[in-house]
Amino acid sequence: MSSVLGPLPGTLEFLILKTLATAGERHGFAILDWIREATDEVLIVEDGALYHALHRMVRRGWLEADWGVSEKGRRARYYRLTVAGESALLEEELRWNRYVEAVAKLATRPGGR
Repeated sequence: MSSVLGPLPGTLEFLILKTLATAGERHGFAILDWIREATDEVLIVEDGALYHALHRMVRRGWLEADWGVSEKGRRARYYRLTVAGESALLEEELRWNRYVEAVAKLATRPGGR
């Protein structure tokens, strides 16, 4: 069963932080591409949701952004993690791992009551 999914509510910021920590500075479309490719095209993020999240994360001080030129020769805003963003990533990783472990416990629990 191969279906495309959007990120679960509350996970988009984690996906962005993890992408930038792993892949380095990127512009928006490169972030979208990296998430899609890294998840074997299972997670697809809508551009509108991505850009709202990026702007929120810049306001929180988790990301910094500068204008540059993309690989296609277009003007693009490049995002990178700040020290606060690295701390936020650590917190989000802990929260996400606890969530995954809890769901895995429920998912592997034998059926019945």
